[in-house]
Amino acid sequence: MNQPFDGLKKIFYAGVGTVAVTAEKTREVLEDMIEKGELTVEQGKALNKELKHNLKKSVKDNLNVSVKANTPEELNELLEKMSPEQIALLKEQISKLESDEEMVQNEKEDGEVNE
Repeated sequence: MNQPFDGLKKIFYAGVGTVAVTAEKTREVLEDMIEKGELTVEQGKALNKELKHNLKKSVKDNLNVSVKANTPEELNELLEKMSPEQIALLKEQISKLESDEEMVQNEKEDGEVNE
């Protein structure tokens, strides 16, 4: 049952590892530049903070993981892990789909009445 999640875990951990290594290398480069006098300590801190923010944003924007629940239990497990914001978004999507379905049903019924 955990096989679909094992692959996702590996992908997630690889992404986290990449972010951690990149942040560490960035810090090392900035410290080296500070030692050489190319940057002041304050400039280095500001640049490091900006780079971390940009990196987090880039990972968030580009890392998109899809999960497919094969059983009701897996679906429950996914729903339990969702944040309140994600649940609200899901509810909006469900409402939209229901509304679209109602429109299609009404159009079908209208077509049958006119015949």
